[in-house]
Amino acid sequence: MQREGPVTGGIDDSAALGIAIIIPVLDDADRLDRLLPMLARREDVGEIVVVDASRGSRADAFYARAAAVAARRVRFIGAPVAGRAAQMNLGAATTNADVYLFLHADSRLPDDDLRSLLGAVVPTPGWGRFDVRLDGERWWARMIERAMNRRSRLTGIATGDQGIFVHRERWNECGGYRDLPLMEDVDLSRRLKRLAAPACLRARITTSARRWQRHGVWRTIVLMWRLRLWFWLGANPQRLARMYRDAR
Repeated sequence: MQREGPVTGGIDDSAALGIAIIIPVLDDADRLDRLLPMLARREDVGEIVVVDASRGSRADAFYARAAAVAARRVRFIGAPVAGRAAQMNLGAATTNADVYLFLHADSRLPDDDLRSLLGAVVPTPGWGRFDVRLDGERWWARMIERAMNRRSRLTGIATGDQGIFVHRERWNECGGYRDLPLMEDVDLSRRLKRLAAPACLRARITTSARRWQRHGVWRTIVLMWRLRLWFWLGANPQRLARMYRDAR
């Protein structure tokens, strides 16, 4: 199946003013099958943009279902290259929404009305993130999420798991994501923080604990802290990305 640009349906142009959820994906059809129906039922979202970098048979199977999903106010865009930074920039470039909310395919937004939660950042304009909750029920999941939320609140730095949202004016001012293979969210936060302090919302976004379950809790914690430290010390992001892939 050939993809010829965006697959669209059911999107009123006036609805694009407000909040746009941008989801970068790569071979994430199963996760999207669970996520998109929940998002499409929300009345507080103006637009849902899925930027997909899948290739081959998986991409064909995914796009074979696009017509049905598109009726639920979802726009699909085929990304020419895989890479979260490039995919999120591409998604943001296709919408005129007031606020861009970047969401991972394995994350779930809080049930609270997003217009009320994010309303304060629209006139400011500003940016921010949610508190995070891991979907695991073990004690270590509570420990990790508390540490993530506290660290983020103290440093003003957010990660993609926390659902970063940015007002369009701030996005344009900072130039969006830099084309980095890793730590693109940390880099964006650092540049946005120079323009405005983040809104650290207490409402929780739920995300997958599979990274820690698959690779081990302490091993993953140590790896992520090492990568972040080296990034702050100026290490080459390409080298850090290779280290991250090798450790998985």
